[in-house]
Amino acid sequence: MLLDAKAENNSEDVVKEKSVKVAAGNVTLEGNLAVPKECKGIVLFAHGSGSSRHSPRNRYVAKVLQEARLATLLIDLLTTEEESVDMWTRHLRFNIQLLAERLSNTTDWVIKNADTKNLSIGYFGASTGAGAALVAASERPRLVKAVVSRGGRPDLAGEDALSLVKAPTLLIVGGNDDQVIEINRQALKLLRSLQQKELVIVPGATHLFEEPGTLEKVSELAANWFVKYLS
Repeated sequence: MLLDAKAENNSEDVVKEKSVKVAAGNVTLEGNLAVPKECKGIVLFAHGSGSSRHSPRNRYVAKVLQEARLATLLIDLLTTEEESVDMWTRHLRFNIQLLAERLSNTTDWVIKNADTKNLSIGYFGASTGAGAALVAASERPRLVKAVVSRGGRPDLAGEDALSLVKAPTLLIVGGNDDQVIEINRQALKLLRSLQQKELVIVPGATHLFEEPGTLEKVSELAANWFVKYLS
């Protein structure tokens, strides 16, 4: 059951979000950082293809995580200019190694930033972003303590990366997303997390979890997973 952070919060506990800029190689990434009081850890969001830090779905999940006393960093792994080009070419959204490298750059920023340097780190990846999150987790095994994938494409991470992921990993898939269910079942077999790995299928949900109550279920599952492994 999801921790009832709402019951503890009042108007003075509203989490303020601030814009941040993260250097990643020769580009600067834009993100939104929210750090609740007495937070247990921080979750970095890796968005899916065609999405951004302004995505209503990811912002909803982030809000639920904040209510569970988790900091969140919604980060655009592509610049505005790259997004514009990718709308036509669709080549960057599937460049998993590039996205993973930038997520790793963001992780390095988090451990140096005064507000977040002492927080345990988790990744929340959606769609293609899940592939990038798993690759980055395989490359930062000592830093990344938990991963959650929502309607993800873990297959894009590749077998080698999946076998190297040590963080407890939760794969969440919609019950009506048949092709992605099978992809995640195969990925679950390849994951060799030393602590925990799990696949949860949300009944009645399609790929984007647009059906009533389904995104709330995703948020509950994610919050419980991160609270357990980042606390």
